[in-house]
Amino acid sequence: MRCRGGRGESSWGWEGRAMLGTVLLLLVLARPACPSPASAASRRAEALKRLLEVFGIEDPPPPPAHFKQPPQYMVDLFNTVANADGVTKNPDVLEGNTVRSFLDKTHGEKMQFLFVLSSVAKNEKILTAELHLFRLWPKATDGPKRHHFCQVSIYQILDKTEPDSPQGQKLLASRLLSLQGSGWEVFAITEAVRDWTEDESSNRGLLVTVHGLGGSPLDSPAIQFASSRDHHESKKPMLVLFTDDGRRGASLPTADFPDLQPQDPVLPAKMTVPKLNGPRSTRSLDRLQPCQRHPLSVDFEEIGWSGWIISPRGYNAYHCKGSCPFPLGENMRPTNHATVQSIINALKLSEGVSSPCCVPDKLHSINLLYFDDDENVVLKQYDDMVAGSCGCH
Repeated sequence: MRCRGGRGESSWGWEGRAMLGTVLLLLVLARPACPSPASAASRRAEALKRLLEVFGIEDPPPPPAHFKQPPQYMVDLFNTVANADGVTKNPDVLEGNTVRSFLDKTHGEKMQFLFVLSSVAKNEKILTAELHLFRLWPKATDGPKRHHFCQVSIYQILDKTEPDSPQGQKLLASRLLSLQGSGWEVFAITEAVRDWTEDESSNRGLLVTVHGLGGSPLDSPAIQFASSRDHHESKKPMLVLFTDDGRRGASLPTADFPDLQPQDPVLPAKMTVPKLNGPRSTRSLDRLQPCQRHPLSVDFEEIGWSGWIISPRGYNAYHCKGSCPFPLGENMRPTNHATVQSIINALKLSEGVSSPCCVPDKLHSINLLYFDDDENVVLKQYDDMVAGSCGCH
């Protein structure tokens, strides 16, 4: 049956086919086992491969070798952007659709930090980069303090052999900090990260300096930041990178995958098809219920992805099913085009015009928090992954 949406090709044609492709993949994964185990395994492998493409991943990352706690900042960001099922609740929080976190790879005593950015894809647009440093409580000192503030500066290292020389560094950020207090301090370092992603060999790390007001030297470090060597992983220096990979919705036209086209009505494993007699059995099945939204559960543990996906453990994608009989009521959320099509179909005013189709008319994005191939924690937002409501189009 050909479905013609009232919103035109640019709206339902693009978004609808994308969502339909995703739904078909999920339904394939949920189908009861076929008589041939080899055929079922092959079909499942192909479906999982296509599902990875929906999520923009070539191969599933291996689970971390040891238990690893994700940075609290990334967990808090996920909870701010999404609900417990990963569905976006605050769409304006993220500047792009990807947030990557990188922990410092150096273990020296000096305040130099190095972040390996090899997992950043070439097509990702660098929007904002931040250096997160955890400031330790100041050590108790005898006598009154001569200063109440100090100047913290972040430099991009240009020459590894002379990082302290003027020609061996480039100033990225500088500001005054009170000598009292503890907690995270954030500095913008976008310029350096753009240089590093364009030329990986130019990444020689960052240098952090602490001086008195006006750049005067201090007798002893007035402020200390947690290092990768001496402090708990929850306080390690971290680079947070906000990017956008240009993806807008899934792009899996189902015509490209004939083996994933459902030949029969696809129902959940526990749902039985009522036995209907007579030549009208197929049409009767279609008219069992009007167009509405039905659950479509995606369990990452069942798929085999729970080892690298931190949150959510799964989500409800939903799918649309049901008839669009004449006359279309407002509860079916029909477009004007669908209403006209329904009338023409009912009155048989034109040959070959089918009844409108039950399709998603509102789609929501979901968010995944996961470990990548390098065990960095990534927050990624995917458009058009949940059917928010259904209508006759």
